[in-house]
Amino acid sequence: MATVRPFKAFRPKPEFAGDVAAKPYDVLSSDEARREAEGNPLSFLHIGKPEIDLDPVIDPHDPSVYARGKENLQKLIDQKVLVEDPGPALYVYAQTMEGRTQYGIVGCASVEEYLNDTIKKHELTRKDKEEDRCNHVRVTNSHSGPIFLTYPDNVTIDAIVANVTSQPTENDHVASDGIRHQAWVIKDPGTIRNLQELFGGIRYLYVADGHHRTAAAAIVGRERKLANPNHRGDEEYNFFLAVCFPASQLKILDYNRVVKDLSGLSMDQFFEKLKHTFSVTHIQGRPRLAKKGEFGLYLDGEWYLLSAPDALLTKSDPVERLDVTILQQHLLDPILGVKDPRVDKRIDFVGGIRGLGELEKRVDSGEMKLAISMFPTSIHELIAIADAGKIMPPKSTWFEPKLRDGLFVHFLD
Repeated sequence: MATVRPFKAFRPKPEFAGDVAAKPYDVLSSDEARREAEGNPLSFLHIGKPEIDLDPVIDPHDPSVYARGKENLQKLIDQKVLVEDPGPALYVYAQTMEGRTQYGIVGCASVEEYLNDTIKKHELTRKDKEEDRCNHVRVTNSHSGPIFLTYPDNVTIDAIVANVTSQPTENDHVASDGIRHQAWVIKDPGTIRNLQELFGGIRYLYVADGHHRTAAAAIVGRERKLANPNHRGDEEYNFFLAVCFPASQLKILDYNRVVKDLSGLSMDQFFEKLKHTFSVTHIQGRPRLAKKGEFGLYLDGEWYLLSAPDALLTKSDPVERLDVTILQQHLLDPILGVKDPRVDKRIDFVGGIRGLGELEKRVDSGEMKLAISMFPTSIHELIAIADAGKIMPPKSTWFEPKLRDGLFVHFLD
């Protein structure tokens, strides 16, 4: 049974929503965030990545950074840019990208359900990244970046969402990247109860994106619980900000790879090793991958199509048959010597939103030696792996569009 709990959100007034809404903290470097927030004091990047307001020599994890984030958040509240709703509510958050719209229910998910695996994960987390977000939550006393959850489609929930979104929006703006963001408030107690009952009949929720933020919410929630001798279980720190989308509406893009060198191999040696596992075809122009098991390879200004054998695509283990696993086990590790892509400095990852042109640019500049384009992981693969209690390899999924920070803020007390 999954919990989706109403809460009193702090939200930007409609006239400020477009200025406040910002990309998640973890998709921009500090320098990129500085450029993106330049000239916009209302951007939520001043809260999510507050190092942009300090001297660049300061460590992004210095205590002064989190203190500045708290100060910046309070400033938006004092200026009445962010205003608290009068009572607990659920919300609908819609994103439209290239003519496709996804509709999510915004509410609070349960820390306890994250810990008992009612909310399922598919990625490992890193302690340093967990601690960064823990410190952000501890100091700002808030969840300001929503966790991206998904659930199996439910036609009754869809009907409720359709009814809500047939009404005028509370916030509606198109961001500079062309993505439209809309929000509706669900105030009716009967509708809220109905949605809670429907989610109560859903066995599992799944973390699509935001594993480090979810882990941080759980860690801080447990800390608050242990520190409170009068803990009841209904305090706000027991819940975290989330947006729940039906699985069929989500879009996963390719998550591509670039590698610095051929690990000492000549071109001929490299291709000879490739052909032990993959069929290799030289192609004209950029590849259009049509199915699982196909990879694009860009090397010396030329594109090649790699195809994996069916035997690798039909393994019983859902992790073993992932394209990212096949690539790691049969190319990156044995041929290029990339043993652990999480720490190896010779490999980098490029989200599919940047296009194949970015791969060509990284190679043609001489920064990287080769690029590999991937067929996107499917949401069904993600759910199968989470249900099996297994972990996806790093950098397996890139969801678009990204949820924006600042449209909903949840305080821990």
